[in-house]
Amino acid sequence: MNSIHQYQPPLAFIPPAFNPLVLRVVQALIPQILRSTAQVQSVQVEHLDRLVHHYQQFQQGKSRLLLAFRHPSIDDPAVLFHLMAHLLPQQAKGQGQPFKTPTHCHFLYDRGIPLWVGSWIGWLYSRLGGVPIHRGKLDMQGLRTARHLLGQGQFPFAIAPEGATNGHNDIISPLEPGVAQLGFWAAEDLQKAGKANSVVILPISLRYSYVRPPWTALDRLLTELEQDCGLPPLTALDPDLPCPTPDPAHQDGAVEDGAAGNSTDPLRYQRLYRLGLQLLDQLEGFYSRFYHQDFSDLGALQTPPGMATDPLPQRLQRLLNTALAAAEAHFGLKPKGDIIARCRRLEQAGWDWIYREDLENRNRLSPLECGLADRVAEEAALRLWHMRIVESFVAVTGSYVRQDPSADRYGETTLLVWDLITRLKGGNPLKRPNLGAKAVKISIGEPLLVDSYWSQYQENRRGARQAVADLTQDLQTALEQLMRP
Repeated sequence: MNSIHQYQPPLAFIPPAFNPLVLRVVQALIPQILRSTAQVQSVQVEHLDRLVHHYQQFQQGKSRLLLAFRHPSIDDPAVLFHLMAHLLPQQAKGQGQPFKTPTHCHFLYDRGIPLWVGSWIGWLYSRLGGVPIHRGKLDMQGLRTARHLLGQGQFPFAIAPEGATNGHNDIISPLEPGVAQLGFWAAEDLQKAGKANSVVILPISLRYSYVRPPWTALDRLLTELEQDCGLPPLTALDPDLPCPTPDPAHQDGAVEDGAAGNSTDPLRYQRLYRLGLQLLDQLEGFYSRFYHQDFSDLGALQTPPGMATDPLPQRLQRLLNTALAAAEAHFGLKPKGDIIARCRRLEQAGWDWIYREDLENRNRLSPLECGLADRVAEEAALRLWHMRIVESFVAVTGSYVRQDPSADRYGETTLLVWDLITRLKGGNPLKRPNLGAKAVKISIGEPLLVDSYWSQYQENRRGARQAVADLTQDLQTALEQLMRP
């Protein structure tokens, strides 16, 4: 989000306004966008026949289709767009069952994206049939629109049930219940309309890997981050720092640009670990001095099994809770729910103070009223900075690389550290460095039929809540299974 110095009018709903011409232009450009912007060199799809079958069922009017996809990266929308625009119709044509064109999907996106990327993305997403949603509140207008399109739209509907990216290929965040609830609403609407269509939820997993392990680029980025943190070069192993003990099955001895490097290099791991310690030390000191937080209970922290001498994971979780508490205190919020839920509530609280629904016309306010409203908005935007730090690290465990020191995990974690340091420096975390060309594997899972949960959903309010919870858990399990090698 850009710096805020004045309060803003309310965030207007951006209605979907699908435009076939805009879709054709984007479909033509998407392969080049993937190569040049996302550095995606290849896309492989596992069980694409499942998507072909259910898309055919949708086009034949036999079912309504909801695509629930994993969201590890900001490149996911472009990858999925390529899947729907090119790979899907190619497969169907190869099977002798071509689709009606165009092949596409409506989708849900975070209302904050046009604030961070620019208003043009809101215009584009609208013309591509996207529906904006406020993540931190019950956004009835967004939900009603999504419900209508899922039940009656020209295309299937795509949603990321995690709600946001977490930067990890091998960790899935807890799913939000929105996908399941939309599925039941669609089934309810179809029943009321006397239609016998089934509602199908198709799990989709995305996994990114480097075409060649980018050890040289990683080491160069680690050097830049060390300089940012004021750390001297680490040229020899430090006996006070841990070393990884990787599973031999994950070792790779790939060489890039003639520079030797592999996942078992203990010096690289110690450099990354030392960066983590430096950030923890600096941020604990920051919150201790300026937000009066007490970090003296380090000896009382519980460490995970097998890491009895490594307090870093628990220090990290404590720091994230402290950062959220600092922002919650400003907005008068009590901690409620897990870290993700707290981030959502904080974001909405900040938006309520910046995008004022009670002060739409600035000309009707006195200069004093405008000045006070501006100060409130400016402070709210600044306090959201704490939440953004936590949001970047919401899935970081502190032991992710140690468990499997592969190039992919090194890359994911080092880029998240870059995100944090860039935010602390006041830079733009959207301008991430590219470490190297990537390959994407898309896995299409077995369908989940909303009909299988419908009788329980219809019982009573308690049964409906349980049905939503059960379907959400089954979707989580399905996505976790797709993530396994």
